[in-house]
Amino acid sequence: MNFSTLFRLGENLNLDRRTLVYLRWIAIIGQFSAITIVYFYLKLEFLIVYAYLILVVGLLTNFYLQYRIKTISIKDFNASAFLIYDLVQLSALLYLTGGISNPFTILIIVPAIVSSTFLSMGTTIILGFLTIILLFGLTFFHYPLPGIHEHSITFPKLYLTGYIIAIIIGLVFLCYFGIRFSGESKRRTDAINKVQQVLAKEYELESLGGQAAAAAHSLGTPLATINVVASELKKDLGQNNEHSKDLELLISQTKRCGEILKQISKKKIKEDEFFSKTTIENLLNEIIETFKETSSKKLIINLDEDNQKFEFQRSPELIYGLRNFIGNAVKFAKSTVEIKIKSNSKRLEVLINDDGPGFPDDIKEILGEPYIKSKSTSVNSNSGTGLGTFLGKTLLERKSARLSFF
Repeated sequence: MNFSTLFRLGENLNLDRRTLVYLRWIAIIGQFSAITIVYFYLKLEFLIVYAYLILVVGLLTNFYLQYRIKTISIKDFNASAFLIYDLVQLSALLYLTGGISNPFTILIIVPAIVSSTFLSMGTTIILGFLTIILLFGLTFFHYPLPGIHEHSITFPKLYLTGYIIAIIIGLVFLCYFGIRFSGESKRRTDAINKVQQVLAKEYELESLGGQAAAAAHSLGTPLATINVVASELKKDLGQNNEHSKDLELLISQTKRCGEILKQISKKKIKEDEFFSKTTIENLLNEIIETFKETSSKKLIINLDEDNQKFEFQRSPELIYGLRNFIGNAVKFAKSTVEIKIKSNSKRLEVLINDDGPGFPDDIKEILGEPYIKSKSTSVNSNSGTGLGTFLGKTLLERKSARLSFF
């Protein structure tokens, strides 16, 4: 068993301190209210002094958690220690008040459920097993239930057996749900963060072009001034001066800087025109050119059914999304990738086909989700985690595209 995976040691798992403090305050106040009402209002006898002592210890631990621990988040190990104590505290109160027949026994599963949502699977398993052990212990060892057992009234064993089985089933079900929900939520959050990083990088690259053009425009005047001053100095000093060669070099390099800045400005102007509007054909041709430099596979664009030459705003989302799916086709194709464009007055379709093995059946229904893995041997050597597909799908859907895999 891989304990580093089970306890997710590579991840920064923690529980918000304020959340845990509030949960424990709710539990302590609830337990205090229940004990006080049962003893003083309902006049039912049980060992209330011991019960209050148990609550006092819980109260002190919560004061310690609230005022002595300064960190915003509590690490997995420390959080699990507090949850284990809460489990033991509730079990001790149930031991004094009827054991498994106490209707508040259902609350014993709460620490394990909290762990399944915020902490590692290993911690949840430990809390789950400890909960089950305590449940069986409370079944056989406990003081009488106040108001019931002292009058020789007992619950049928069949009822208590069904009750404990129901609690265990609820524990397993809710913990499994918490583990799956928190795991999927974390994976999706990580994937969305990667989408934001990719998109920010694409926009940053686009922004750099604009900044370069602005710099070219701003630097033109000081460079011209340097050129003029250097030329005048050369005239005043004459050709035989020892600094004449240095001045000639300065003038030549100034002119060279001017030419470079002029090319940057022209390139940006050209890019600005290209960025304003484009067609799917131009966009795909640009993307395909990047793959021709690194792959020997044949990439074909089929325009036979492109009846409507749509023009649309070029964007980093479209470029990255399409490049991602074309790159995936190039990766798995044997020799040829065909990109077919279909369009009419209302709709534009881009179909990317390759002569590779295709999508495995075991992941076809969940394609587009992050961090998935196929068991198919035909693609297993090249397959990734599905993150690239998720990124491309998310970015294209942001531009109102709809994707399907077949």
